[in-house]
Amino acid sequence: MRLSHNMIFKNNLSSILNNQQEVNKAQEQVTTQKRVLSASDDPSAMARALLYGDKIQTNEQYTKNLTMLKSRLDTQEGVLENIKDSLTRAHVLTVQAGNGALTKPDRAALSEELSAIKTAVLDLMNAKSEDGRYIFSGYQDNTKTFSYDSANGRYAYNGDQGQHKIKVAEGVEIKSSDNGFDVFESVEQRLNVVSNTGVVSGGVTSASLYVTEQGTFDEFHKDNFNADPTAPAGSNTFSLTLTTGTPNTYQLQQGATVLETGSYDTMPVLIKGIEFEFSGGSGQIDFDLEEPKKDNVLNTIDDLVSALENESISDKDYRQVLADSMQGIESAKNLVSQTQSGLGGRLNTATRITEANNDLDTNNKLAKAELIELDMAEAITELTKHETALQASQATFGRLSNLSLLDYIR
Repeated sequence: MRLSHNMIFKNNLSSILNNQQEVNKAQEQVTTQKRVLSASDDPSAMARALLYGDKIQTNEQYTKNLTMLKSRLDTQEGVLENIKDSLTRAHVLTVQAGNGALTKPDRAALSEELSAIKTAVLDLMNAKSEDGRYIFSGYQDNTKTFSYDSANGRYAYNGDQGQHKIKVAEGVEIKSSDNGFDVFESVEQRLNVVSNTGVVSGGVTSASLYVTEQGTFDEFHKDNFNADPTAPAGSNTFSLTLTTGTPNTYQLQQGATVLETGSYDTMPVLIKGIEFEFSGGSGQIDFDLEEPKKDNVLNTIDDLVSALENESISDKDYRQVLADSMQGIESAKNLVSQTQSGLGGRLNTATRITEANNDLDTNNKLAKAELIELDMAEAITELTKHETALQASQATFGRLSNLSLLDYIR
């Protein structure tokens, strides 16, 4: 077979270019530290690597979400802790307010400090997140959480009962906030009667009644209060029938049902935790049990401040306000503590998920690396091999291109 100069040149040039391409590819692999530079290099590996890449990006977003979640929960935890500290102080001041030896300046000082606590608690309830949204307003986080309604003289909740959630893993969402309705507005108040003035009939001309033994009354209330909204009128009305004589007797009944009978010598008459005082002879006192109520602690403190500033309030009414305040503040503090407990559980869950996501991220990156990343020792060996082949091709081309028949004629 005859080899023309043209064929020799073409074959050697093709060999040089192929070797140059291999060298360039090997150099790019070393530079990028990737074995697979394009889908054509290893279609299967590239396809699986893209799937792992999607998982890694999703996991990175979950990590950002977890960082945001922890930040918001930490902020809420700090706010709640400050509120609880303020309520603890308010509880101490309420106990002090029950001291019968307080002077007018003493009550004024207590009133002033309680007013300051109320203002501080209001500001904390209206706390905002890092992006300027109200933490405790639920989904209405652009609306101020609590404000004073001058029309009825009460503090009102302006948000809703929604709770924001943040997705932190596949199929896992964690609440990033608590709404003010559940945390502050749903504080159970002291059980009581509707009115401290009884409805009298027969020989009884006037009567007053006050709850003085709360534990006994609470049991009586829970056992006998009819919470059915469809119940007929008067379902929670009770009658105390009094008969003067030797001895004086009483009978407590609800409708036709007799609940208790007994006798008394002097007033006040204590029945089911209620102290009754009346004037006149034999007759009847009717009273109603109050429906269980819930309110926010701002109104509880506000009522206490008003009682401290009211110089004409009777001792019995003042004691009732104190009892209401003690119960309301204690219940509010307990509710805040329960919310903090829930926050702690969510923070613990977030920490565990963070650790799980970190492990998953490591595994995904390792699997992706095994598919497309480079073994540097092998790559450098390949690069050296292709460079040697290129040098050999270039040297061979130089020698063959100078061949002549005259070189062999002596």
